[in-house]
Amino acid sequence: MSELAAALLYALAWTVARLPWTLLRLLADGVARLWIATNAREARVARRNLELIRPDLDATGRERLLGEILRTTARQAFETMRLWTRPVARNLAEIAEVHGEVLFDAALDDPRGLIVAAPHMGNWELLNQWLAMKTALAILYRPPESAIGEAFLRRVRANAGGDVEQVRAEAAGVRTLLKRLQKGGVVGILPDQQPKAGEGEFARFFGKPALTMTLLGRLAARSDARVLFAWCERLPGTSPPRFALHVQAAPDAVGDADPAHAVAALNAGIEAIARRDFAQYQWTYKRYTLRPPGSGEANPYLDLYR
Repeated sequence: MSELAAALLYALAWTVARLPWTLLRLLADGVARLWIATNAREARVARRNLELIRPDLDATGRERLLGEILRTTARQAFETMRLWTRPVARNLAEIAEVHGEVLFDAALDDPRGLIVAAPHMGNWELLNQWLAMKTALAILYRPPESAIGEAFLRRVRANAGGDVEQVRAEAAGVRTLLKRLQKGGVVGILPDQQPKAGEGEFARFFGKPALTMTLLGRLAARSDARVLFAWCERLPGTSPPRFALHVQAAPDAVGDADPAHAVAALNAGIEAIARRDFAQYQWTYKRYTLRPPGSGEANPYLDLYR
C-alpha cells in the first residue's frame, strides 16, 4: 500500500513539475503568502526561530525577513519536484558555477576517505545529484515517520543517478558508514539536524545553544577521513533558477577527539555558510527543541501548538 501511495505522489509531483517555472514561482509565492495569512506551521516555526536568534530585528524587520524565508522555502519545494522527476543531466545543467571542485577531486584521491557535510542550505537535493555524478557514496538519512513518506523518498532519490546507498540513521547504518570510510569511500551527512537526547552535545548556533550531532566528529576521528562542506546556493535573478555549487574545507576541529570542540567547530562552519544568504537556510525546522540540562529553559516551540 505504501509503495502504491508513493507512486501516486510521484505522479502528482511529475505533473506539477511539468508546469512552466514562471507559473511555479507564482504558485510558490502564493503558498508563502497563504502560510503567513493562516499562521501555518511553517510561518509559526520560522517566526519563532527569528525571535530566538535575531533579537537585533524589530517586529517589522522580522516579518519582512519571514516573508523572504517562506518564499524561498516554497520555491525550493517546487524546484525539488522538478529535480526529482527530470533527467539528472538536465538538472545538473542548472549548476552555473562550481567552486572548490579541485578540492573535492583531491579529497576523492585521498585514501583516507571523505565525509561531505551538507547543511540545509539552498537546494541539497541538487547537491546529492552532483555528488552522485562525481563518485559512489552513502548518504545518511533520518527516515520519515510515515511509511509512505519513506517509500516516496526512496523512489525519488533512486533517480539521482550514480551509485548511491541510502543509509538509515541507526546503529547498523553508522557501522556501514564507518566501514565505507575505512575503505577510502565517501559518505554524505546532513550535519544540522537535531539528534535525539543523549546523541549529541550542545554548541552555540547563531548565538543560542543547540543540540548538535557528535556522529560526524566521531566518524572523522575514528576513520581519519577528510571533511568537506558542500552546498548548492541559488543565484539571484535567475529564472528558471540557476545554482552555484560550493565545496570548502571544514575546520580541522570537526574531527577533534573532544566532542564539545568538534560540535562547536561544526556549528561555526554551518553558521558561516548560512549567513551567506540567510533566507536560503532552512528556518522552518525546529532546531532548538531540546534545551541544555539544568538551564531551566523550556522547549521554545511548545506554545505554538496550544
